[in-house]
Amino acid sequence: MSSLQVKSALSQLGRDIQTARKRRRMSVADFCSRIGVSDKTLAKLERGDGGVRLETFAMALLALGMLDRLAEIADPASDSTGIGLDREKLPERIRQRGSLAFMRTGKGTETIPDRQRDASKGSTGLDDDEGTAF
Repeated sequence: MSSLQVKSALSQLGRDIQTARKRRRMSVADFCSRIGVSDKTLAKLERGDGGVRLETFAMALLALGMLDRLAEIADPASDSTGIGLDREKLPERIRQRGSLAFMRTGKGTETIPDRQRDASKGSTGLDDDEGTAF
């Protein structure tokens, strides 16, 4: 059971792998030996057949010098939906502050919100008269 979106994405991935192989002028036989599959399996991979093992796709990307892209697919740092959901779990008082920056003052280290720090751009953040943070 597979959705049309999944089939379409796999099909596009297969075509992209085939295009990359051809641009590198790798023959089917050479590519097959590099990734350890038969020509029939390669044909399935390049069609985007969902039955091809993920390891085979990974080996193809490795042979093409593109394996690093596989690691980026579900990178939590680029998961805006997940980051947003995590942020919603934070208490309101923390969400309103935004991220905090730490600043060294005459009286030790204090935290200041981004918006306050950004407003002072280039300033030390010290009040000339009192030697304290804004």
